Amino acid sequence: MSMTFIENAISIFNRAIDDYHVEDCVDTPISNPYESGTIENRLYLKCWIDTVQWHLEDIIRDPQIDPVEALALKRRIDRSNQERTDLVEQIDSYFLQQYADVKILDGATINTESPAWAIDRLSILQLKIYHMKEQVEREDAMPEHKEKCRAKLDVLNEQNIDLPTAIGQLLADIEAGRKYMKVYRQMKMYNDPSTNPVLYKKQ
Repeated sequence: MSMTFIENAISIFNRAIDDYHVEDCVDTPISNPYESGTIENRLYLKCWIDTVQWHLEDIIRDPQIDPVEALALKRRIDRSNQERTDLVEQIDSYFLQQYADVKILDGATINTESPAWAIDRLSILQLKIYHMKEQVEREDAMPEHKEKCRAKLDVLNEQNIDLPTAIGQLLADIEAGRKYMKVYRQMKMYNDPSTNPVLYKKQ
């Protein structure tokens, strides 16, 4: 399962990125091509949210942005971050189910991050590659800018070999019982009205 899953995930991520850039607008409604309830559907949605948020982060850094618009965008980014976190946890739930019957070997170890958080980084990496490639191909950019971006793109492409390999190895180790999954929910306190003091003191 391990490398096949990773290769499929990368393909889905790039499809989501390409689909977004047809309109290239943060308000474009998602049209998820994968069946509801499938892991493919969750991966596509994850990368779509990442892609929209990438562009929201660009917009909010406009030094001429209206402060009211900036606040609305900040709150939209906050909601997006929570949605991303929720999706990562859904993807980890998928892995927990997949590996529920694996016999954990004596001496098995735990990883520093769960598979889904590694896959979260893989989704972001595809976005970095897409947009760095845009900079390399910019017709209005100076040669020096293109060369710097080309060097960065080379590094990103190298990461795009190493990271999938590392995730594949992690999944293979979990499948074989050499590592085991233990998922800690994020429990972001600032989004919870009962744990954010600014919010609960107003109640």
